[in-house]
Amino acid sequence: MALQRRERLTRGELCGEAIRLGRLLTYLMPGEAEAWGLLSLMLLHDARRAARTGTDGYVALGDQDRLLWDHAQIAEGLRALGEAVRFRQPGQYQLEVAITALHIQAADPDATDWAQIADLYAALGRLSPSPVIEVNLAAAVGFAHGPQAGLELLRPLLADPALQQYQPLHATHAELLNRAGDQLAASDAYQKAISLTQNAVEQAELRRRLATLTSTD
Repeated sequence: MALQRRERLTRGELCGEAIRLGRLLTYLMPGEAEAWGLLSLMLLHDARRAARTGTDGYVALGDQDRLLWDHAQIAEGLRALGEAVRFRQPGQYQLEVAITALHIQAADPDATDWAQIADLYAALGRLSPSPVIEVNLAAAVGFAHGPQAGLELLRPLLADPALQQYQPLHATHAELLNRAGDQLAASDAYQKAISLTQNAVEQAELRRRLATLTSTD
């Protein structure tokens, strides 16, 4: 059972139950903006579940087949976001789902408004500081303003002993290094990230990126 869980990126049955409870929460607390924000976040993330993995493993957001997305569920999620915003009480879930909505509503990956996403991550970091948000902010800044700008934000995180085992930090570092043209350092960072995950789907994707990197070196 543990092996099966490590080989799956998400568990559909748990996502469905969480959404059911989220809908119940908005029914019981219709005036709570963050309840609507949480429901919207779950709906938008789960709507893309079928497109996240393919025959070759993990599929990054920019490469996903959007026809596989559950567009009815996306529409419900965007309506829930609209309900949340109506109360003018910004919160963590609403900021997170606003970021997700920008990804989904972009006409294509190249049209993603990375500058606005970076601004939202910065606001989220002020509201609820965490290394997770800082890593995501660095990635967004790297796309919005160039990889060197993102790498600069990663430097203090990479120097923090408490984050040395945080796999997404090293995966993001590898991606930004690759985009900056430092394939040798990117290779080391990818190998570090691979060593820090036990999820088979994540490992396969990281190995694919590493192989692509070395094949173009």
